[in-house]
Amino acid sequence: MIIRIVKMTFEKEKVEEFLTVFNASKHLIRNMEGCTHLELLSDVHAPNIYFTYSYWNNDSDLQNYRNSELFKMVWGKTKVLFADKAQAWTVVQKAVLE
Repeated sequence: MIIRIVKMTFEKEKVEEFLTVFNASKHLIRNMEGCTHLELLSDVHAPNIYFTYSYWNNDSDLQNYRNSELFKMVWGKTKVLFADKAQAWTVVQKAVLE
């Protein structure tokens, strides 16, 4: 399993538009082959900074999503709302602290 974290900083006046795009597409992304979890997080101190946090069975599934028409549509509608360049990380879990 891999985890994909994407940080997005939006123009303040574009946040609601982003939320509309996300809410309209989240169920489609969650149903992509290999996606087992998707959530949207927001920064406590900067209400225009959001993170997507998703779990994928493997990198191949993530890349298939990133090359899909769904991704092209969602990303096309999202990136025009940015105040800053998005940042993304693909990581694996190494330990769970109890």
